[in-house]
Amino acid sequence: MDPLTAEDPTHVGPYRLIARLGAGGMGLVYLGRSDVGRTVAVKVVQPEYAAQPEFRKRFAREVAAARRVGGNWTADVLDADTDPGVAVPWVATQYIAGPDLTTVVARDFGPLPEHSVRVLANRLALALRVVHEAGLIHRDLKPSNVLVTVDGPRVIDFGIARAMDGLTGDSLHTRTGMLIGSPGFMSPEQVRGLELTPASDVFCLGAVLVYAATGRLLFGATDTGLNAHLFRVAEEEPDLTGVPESLLGLVRACLEKDPAARPTPERIAAATAGDGGGVWLPGEVLVQLGRHAAGLLDYVPAARTEAPAARTEAPAARTEAPAARAEAPADRSVTETAPRAQARPPAPAHVRAATPAAYTPTAPAHQDPAVPPRRRGGLAVIALAQLAVLLGAMQDPFGFGGESPFGFDREDPRSYAFAVPFAALLLLGGHLVDRFGGRRTLVVGLSGLAAACVLGGSAGEFATPALIVARVLQGGFGALVTAAAPALVATAFPEPKARARAFGVYVTVGVGGSAVEISTGLLGRGPLFGVIALLALIALAGARVLPHDRPDRAGTRFDLAGVLLGTLGVALLLYGSVKAAPGWGTPLVLSLISGGVVLLAAFLGWQGAASDPLLPPYVLKDRGRLGALLTLLLAGAGILALVPALAFILMDLGFSPLLTGLAMLPMVAATAVGAVLVAPRLPAHGAAPRALVVSGLVITPLGVALTIVGIEGGGGYVALLPFMILAGLGMGLAFMPLFVTVLDDRLGRRHKGAGAAAAVTVQTVGVGFGTALYGGYGGPPWWSIVLLLLAGLTGGLMMKSEVPASSGGR
Repeated sequence: MDPLTAEDPTHVGPYRLIARLGAGGMGLVYLGRSDVGRTVAVKVVQPEYAAQPEFRKRFAREVAAARRVGGNWTADVLDADTDPGVAVPWVATQYIAGPDLTTVVARDFGPLPEHSVRVLANRLALALRVVHEAGLIHRDLKPSNVLVTVDGPRVIDFGIARAMDGLTGDSLHTRTGMLIGSPGFMSPEQVRGLELTPASDVFCLGAVLVYAATGRLLFGATDTGLNAHLFRVAEEEPDLTGVPESLLGLVRACLEKDPAARPTPERIAAATAGDGGGVWLPGEVLVQLGRHAAGLLDYVPAARTEAPAARTEAPAARTEAPAARAEAPADRSVTETAPRAQARPPAPAHVRAATPAAYTPTAPAHQDPAVPPRRRGGLAVIALAQLAVLLGAMQDPFGFGGESPFGFDREDPRSYAFAVPFAALLLLGGHLVDRFGGRRTLVVGLSGLAAACVLGGSAGEFATPALIVARVLQGGFGALVTAAAPALVATAFPEPKARARAFGVYVTVGVGGSAVEISTGLLGRGPLFGVIALLALIALAGARVLPHDRPDRAGTRFDLAGVLLGTLGVALLLYGSVKAAPGWGTPLVLSLISGGVVLLAAFLGWQGAASDPLLPPYVLKDRGRLGALLTLLLAGAGILALVPALAFILMDLGFSPLLTGLAMLPMVAATAVGAVLVAPRLPAHGAAPRALVVSGLVITPLGVALTIVGIEGGGGYVALLPFMILAGLGMGLAFMPLFVTVLDDRLGRRHKGAGAAAAVTVQTVGVGFGTALYGGYGGPPWWSIVLLLLAGLTGGLMMKSEVPASSGGR
């Protein structure tokens, strides 16, 4: 809710206005109270449209249509004045204090559990029965038109509903090239421009159920251009992966291409009867709904403010009037032939991603607004924080040497005291991000990292226990920073192209950090700890520019069992990889790795049963996201373990550590070009994430192979440089879309930390096994080429082939 401005009226009819709920292209929606204290939503037509007779007639007809719908699962029209003599027409409707389904699924909580989806199906079917019995067809049933309340969902917004007996005079669907509805939730007959029947709403109901159960739009509405999507709606079969088994038959029947083959709302209601007893929503959703209701009761009207120059969007947390949405009927249509003369103001990013047809952006779809300087500063803070962790992540900063080329002496705990706790605590770090916010977690991690470096730097040369403690703390707090960093990138950059470029910077820091870290090989233990502490303190000082992202998680439980299982499982895998450097067949290594696999399997099983899981099952149920995670695992072993391998190759050519780091900078620059400049632009030219990943994971091993051939042929640095640049370009092309895929908008704000932690955990485990492979086999890393090609094959088979429309694809 926003306060009233100086230009807003104080009363409309008998209702006192106390706040703004939303603003659209043709109307405003206010929160109002009657003289007896009832809270209502009042929709007021803007004066320029009220002056148009045709518009007034249409508005009056929509109000009359909404009055004809009365039932438990729709919202009632309480009052209205659409008389031709009134200066500004208005309608007052029942106010429903609850978010829409888009907000619940896409932003806050993720897909609903099976029981909730069954109740949703039952209630929406009952609502459609009421609508159809009133002689209407809703024609725009979608998640943003379903409000979620404690006792059940409510269907709202009959803005483009039409009477079954026909309104051919100025019905919008009769105009050339005009479609009514929202692409993600349109029936095949809507797409073909055929006459609609109530069965069209049943198809839309099926699409809503798929979205509620999976968090995915039917036919990939956000992953393809409008024309391609409409073709898929009309001709292709839907992908029902992730829909609960008990609902598959019902949903598939609702999505039949032939309207006559679809069940009636009565049949759907009967098939799902008896599922509405007790609590229908998960506990955390109910907690948030209760907080919204309490806030409404306690709401005190704020002082009136100056009118904004241009309101661009409604509040992100939708608690708006059912039939009284701020848009007029015509404003909901989708035009294929030309843009609308009156463009709708842009919506929040998560809403645009979920319902692309509901908004027509004022700029071309492939353009994102300029990134404000504050957010660029936040990205710099994240990069510095991640660099501080990377300086201690891959190289032994104590100069112990050790038997392995990476400083991993399997008998000396000082060499792996960082790596094991770092990997083990990443999942916990993601859980803390989701519970307390990314910024808070990052601040805690940076503070602990700086303190650990002070401890390590001040320890005596032979104070082994103090060094081990410092390294363990450095790894543990570094895990918090690393889990928070990508989650903050995804939160701070909701626009698709800006997010892609931000993750390109993040990927570049990951590769470039290794080169910088290798260059510090000449520094002693104390100075290197000092450099890391300084970077952490600089990032800590700038953390105030990071977004406030504290989730609303009051009342949720800490997933202790999940943390223990996940932490121990990853720790055993990493420790097993350390001990496997000389060989994989020892009983200790086999026991460690098999124990880690068993614990992680138990962890995944527990996540499906936990009320507030650390890694919600829906995160891994999405085929594209799971494919990206598996690709990160394999590519992590092949690429990120390859960077230090290339460093040792350069050292064999006679380069000092400092010159080695400098010699790798062209490869880092090529990574930046691929990740920041090239990959974010390619979707506008038809390149899907899968194509980018596969291309990058073909280019990189090609560069690696040519580099190895050049070394074995006695070539010097100048001869190797083009191949190193080729490998860097491939790394940038591959890794940026992998992170974007894992942390896309369907993940929801509430589980950004879980997604980020999953990504960096699998990547770190891959690096650990890649390190062990190099330590065990040595020599030119031909095995990395196999891993990279296998990673590309995995991404090619599992990731999506469609071009994301939100990224500028056509």
